[in-house]
Amino acid sequence: MQAFEGIRCLDFTHVLAGPFCTYQLAVMGAEVIKIESPTQPDMMRSESASAALGSELRGSQFLAQGANKKSLLIDIHHADGIALIRQLVKSADVLVENFRGGVMTRLGLDYESLKQINPGLIYCSMSGFGQTGPKAQHPAYDNVIQAFSGLMAHTGSTETAPVRVGPPVLDYGTGAQAAFAVSSALFQRTRSGRGQYIDVSMLDAAIMLMSTSVVDTQLSQSAPTPPGNSSLTHPGYGCFQALQGQVMVGAFTTRQHVALWKALGCDDIAAEIENLDTVALSVRIDADRKVLAEVLSTQTAQYWEDTLNEIGVPAARVRQLDEALAHPQVASRRVLQQPQAYSDEDSDIKTPVAAFQFEHDGPAVTHHAPPRGQHTEELLHELGITTEDILGWREAGIIG
Repeated sequence: MQAFEGIRCLDFTHVLAGPFCTYQLAVMGAEVIKIESPTQPDMMRSESASAALGSELRGSQFLAQGANKKSLLIDIHHADGIALIRQLVKSADVLVENFRGGVMTRLGLDYESLKQINPGLIYCSMSGFGQTGPKAQHPAYDNVIQAFSGLMAHTGSTETAPVRVGPPVLDYGTGAQAAFAVSSALFQRTRSGRGQYIDVSMLDAAIMLMSTSVVDTQLSQSAPTPPGNSSLTHPGYGCFQALQGQVMVGAFTTRQHVALWKALGCDDIAAEIENLDTVALSVRIDADRKVLAEVLSTQTAQYWEDTLNEIGVPAARVRQLDEALAHPQVASRRVLQQPQAYSDEDSDIKTPVAAFQFEHDGPAVTHHAPPRGQHTEELLHELGITTEDILGWREAGIIG
């Protein structure tokens, strides 16, 4: 039995952060019902590396966090649609939404309204800046929060910063924080018997993802210097050009630096630094890094990855994503799984599932992100809605 089997989640999210939160619940067994407008699909449905999937409104950027979910199309701006949602809320354990502040309140679907009909409801609101503060009503995407939070200015080197981190790390980081918050609230409910309101902010998530930099900035009373691909204080913690490719070396402790120098045949330097602390190591950074660059350029990046890993020094050849996905290490894990396909276009696509494994009943996917409205009739029949009413509401545009 998976951790969240028997948990019903109403998913009013769109784009990436919110859907990733509910996806993490879905891969752990929750019944996640994605609720969309009959006329305005989630914008990620058409964002795709495959034109065919985009035309199906199951684009690749939607598939990435849409597996295991059910699709229900209801117009929540119509009184009958809101009435249907309120019926669903009675059987729900969790509701997650990421509309701009005030939208759910205007619809009468806010936490204060819904807890009257379901006191045990876990209600999670996700937004760029949170529900409080002077920017609470301002819109945001991942790139905007990267800019506002200081993450962009902290990325790159002094010559290139600010640089936006390529993948939408704050979307996914926020989604993971929200999934943890919901999980915590569900566990808390087993003890208190009460529901919970959760306010998740992308800006807060960005700050959490920069925790050490946040503390350092307060102590130094200045913004951090963007480090580029190498540490500003640890000689052997950085990226170096090899004979073929680049190698990222992760020697951080003095012991790792000593092992690194010995592996490079520089026993004299290893002896010099053996009793130095990290502060003393940082004084030598320019001279030591120059020697490192010279020696590491004599062999391929793969050679150094293999050699340094063998002696316990972290190191990796800089890979493209397609190379990483093809590596046997990834294949040995269950981070990528093959869901049941809905069409030929998604039959060979594996989706990232979760960054952890359980000994038993762990995270798993069963089917890819569904077509729009795939489960509308099934879910409405559960509420006791007749086929005749469903047909009438569909003609009226209340459901899809």
